Amino acid sequence: MKKTLILAGALIAALAMPSGAALAAGDYVKPPRHSWSFSGPFGTFDREQLQRGFLVFRQACASCHGLEYVSFRNLAEPGGPEFTPGQVEALAADFRIQDGPDSSGEMFERPGEIADRWPNPFRNKQEAAAANAGKAPPDLSVMAKARTFERGFPWFITDMFTQYTENGVDYINAFLQGYVDPPEDLDILAGNHFNLYYPGQIVAMPNVLFDGAISYTPEGSDRPVAPETVAQYAEDVTAFLMWTAEPHLEQRKRIGFQVMLFLLVFAGLLYFTKKKIWGRLGEDGAPEYRA
Repeated sequence: MKKTLILAGALIAALAMPSGAALAAGDYVKPPRHSWSFSGPFGTFDREQLQRGFLVFRQACASCHGLEYVSFRNLAEPGGPEFTPGQVEALAADFRIQDGPDSSGEMFERPGEIADRWPNPFRNKQEAAAANAGKAPPDLSVMAKARTFERGFPWFITDMFTQYTENGVDYINAFLQGYVDPPEDLDILAGNHFNLYYPGQIVAMPNVLFDGAISYTPEGSDRPVAPETVAQYAEDVTAFLMWTAEPHLEQRKRIGFQVMLFLLVFAGLLYFTKKKIWGRLGEDGAPEYRA
């Protein structure tokens, strides 16, 4: 009994410990859980947030990271940022796409078209690594699904019932806000940076988000549509990366709900059919005859 009380007290203390508590260098800090519009079985993307997230990606991330699995036309499709076709065509035309070979066997460049994939900022991984202190920046197309973290006990049990699957986006959102001054006793090599939420806390990627660095003020207006803060930038670009990783999320959830509804109706029909057929038999298994 005494051991049980001790274990229970230790568990309560662990759950009560704030996630942002000061830790020594190298300790792992679990990202805090964030509220997303696309969470849960009925969650959907916020179109305005996806458009802001794309703006953040283009201005703060696209110079180093690519979107290998995203075509320009995807930006105008239902379920995503839903830019107009004209906006997407103008965006694609801003890029020069290598094509060919032509009739003489030479490669050439042309303006981008909506069917083209988002161009990588580097020609190959070797060039990307050479431009970034020896480490090529990863492609961000499916990063929201590729990154995760363990929430530990008892959350991995409750997550099964709450359908929590936002580990990846919670990590990315926290990571983008996790650049802080390193502990005084920690020596960091040149070209590396301290991030509270990165495993090991030493990362090659520098901080790219700063308050007021990206304008959310529409043309002809003097007020931004959302706060121009690091927290807002991080949330918006993370939501955008969730869409690039799962562009058919809304369709999947809608079909899943329809399938569950169909199965419930089908189960009801089966029950009443069984009751209609087998209800004719008496307790001894012989058919009952009614006058």
